[in-house]
Amino acid sequence: MSVLIAIPARYASSRYPGKPLVPLTGASGKAMTLIERSWRAACSVSGVDKVVVATDDDRIREAAEGFGAEVVMTSGTCQNGTERCAETHANLGAGYDIVVNLQGDAPLTPHWFVEDLIAGLRAAPEAGVATPVLRCDGDALNSLLNDRKHGRVGGTTAVFASDHSAMYFSKEVVPFTAQTYAGTEDTPVFHHVGVYAYRPDALAAYPTWPVGPLEQLEGLEQLRFMENGRKVLCVEVEAKGRQFWELNNPQDVPKLEQMMAEMGLE
Repeated sequence: MSVLIAIPARYASSRYPGKPLVPLTGASGKAMTLIERSWRAACSVSGVDKVVVATDDDRIREAAEGFGAEVVMTSGTCQNGTERCAETHANLGAGYDIVVNLQGDAPLTPHWFVEDLIAGLRAAPEAGVATPVLRCDGDALNSLLNDRKHGRVGGTTAVFASDHSAMYFSKEVVPFTAQTYAGTEDTPVFHHVGVYAYRPDALAAYPTWPVGPLEQLEGLEQLRFMENGRKVLCVEVEAKGRQFWELNNPQDVPKLEQMMAEMGLE
């Protein structure tokens, strides 16, 4: 099955304008933009036929072409990354069996997260879309709770059924737990990893559906699939000692740089 990875990137983010071009300094002291680090993460995934950056902004296009990425220009009317991936796939001839959306704000995504995601979707023909979830340890849960305590929209959490079909995604921390957890202790909360793998029919249908009330309230694009009766498969992945976080707010920059330093990432 042929696989395309599209990295949707837009400049005009309401929470963090210009985010794809923010420099992140790794362990070696070398700074690279967020979009370049995300592209490098995508290129490390095995079994992929093509990796492209999908954008509507010439500043991002110029930066991406400057470090060697293939760029697909999309319209400025795309409401989210899934719509941008749908347009990208159509612009490329819609010939791929699986389209992966590796969002441009997750440069610490390990290659095995995406490889396990693709394998999970291949093994579940009843699912039109799949997305990874990572069980939080105490430190990760505390980071999520700290963001909410200070009024920041940070990571997303996921709740799923015994067959791993998603029940809900939220920017609140769900499920509720009054228990406190420490360090590497496992918690009942799953951090949603912002990567998606789509089958072409589900991806093509997505832009034809209106934005539903849950998607609008949460600002989470994957809820549109669920509001239209499409199964979203949650694929549990393992950290294997790797720290993971997305760049959601300016306050996340030093957090990501510290993580890269601790993991020895360039």
